[in-house]
Amino acid sequence: MTDEELADLIEQALARRPDRVAEVALGLLTPAARKDVVELQEHLAKLAQVLPPEPPPAKLRERLLATVRAGRKARKALLVVDMINDHLTPGRILEVPRARDIVPALLARLDEARKSGTPIVYVLDQHDPTDSDLDDWGEHAVAGTEGAQVWPPLAPHEGDRIVTKPSYSSFYRSDLEKTLDDLGVDTIELTGCSTEVQLLTTATDALQLGFAVEVPENLQAGTSQDAETLALKTMQFLVPYKPSRDARLAKLAQLHAHP
Repeated sequence: MTDEELADLIEQALARRPDRVAEVALGLLTPAARKDVVELQEHLAKLAQVLPPEPPPAKLRERLLATVRAGRKARKALLVVDMINDHLTPGRILEVPRARDIVPALLARLDEARKSGTPIVYVLDQHDPTDSDLDDWGEHAVAGTEGAQVWPPLAPHEGDRIVTKPSYSSFYRSDLEKTLDDLGVDTIELTGCSTEVQLLTTATDALQLGFAVEVPENLQAGTSQDAETLALKTMQFLVPYKPSRDARLAKLAQLHAHP
């Protein structure tokens, strides 16, 4: 190994990256290089164990204490996105065939959520007949038509919330954020279709607004396996935007303290 190669190896091992970023960086290396970096990190960890301990900086201690104080049980809502007839009916122009495969698992999850009291929000694509978006995507999810309705086996129950949207993200020009605020929610469990379009854009907006996002693999459907995999990896890599997250948790804590 040359000096340059050794220097690169040490730089990788000592890089102060969040775990999720480090995993991505390691994934870009060759298998042999990944093995070398992991072995070097293990050696460095053993070396650190024999050195005398040092007290953590005051700022780090303050951050840890703030995290502990802010800790509380997550308030979750289950979102069912665009599981409508125009996406699940065979032969429709925007059919997502894989979405039919997740219906049994989604039905079981909905039943579990209702029994546990987890709020359920259906987010539905809906367009005015004159919407120019239909020029690009073809006629689909037109308000008042059968195609815009929820796939019958998944029909909402009394007490479930329904939110409509005109585009990809569930938050765009919709009442979703207000609905989640009214429910006192800080975490969303995102289900439905399609993973690489509606779920990915919804997750991105949710994270920027300070919501934590969960996307169960068996409750999502993309237009292809490759599209699903890429979108899921992207969503798993991202975390809530911290200033928005802190503000949302503080707001909910205040509401909880003074109902």
